[in-house]
Amino acid sequence: MATVRRWCKNGKFSRVIRTIKNQRRFDPDEVHEMLHPTRGKRIMVGYARVSSYDQRSDLTAQAERLSQYGCQPVIKDLGSGLNCKKPGLKRLLKLLLTGRVGALVVTHDDRLLRFGTELFHRSPHGHPYRHLR
Repeated sequence: MATVRRWCKNGKFSRVIRTIKNQRRFDPDEVHEMLHPTRGKRIMVGYARVSSYDQRSDLTAQAERLSQYGCQPVIKDLGSGLNCKKPGLKRLLKLLLTGRVGALVVTHDDRLLRFGTELFHRSPHGHPYRHLR
């Protein structure tokens, strides 16, 4: 109780209502954000991939387009869409599983994986999957 009073006094809660009997009522969203601070800091991640070293100029173009769209970070990979062991894909999956990703953006649907992108469309973590056209 003393911690909550101190937080009110220091202004950490902006929406506090006092009842007639002087009890405090807090906004549930604000309390949740205070107890789980990483939930509010979700990021938009871009993923760019090409299949071969000869296409590296396209990889740069994809990454630049994702950056202009507002993605931070942009993860780049070089390898087949059938290969699930690419370092960038592994990094992307780790980020997705932490719950810090607000949106996943790719330039084309097949850039993420050749097959199975439907799994990302139905993610249990609630992040939207988008591809730029």
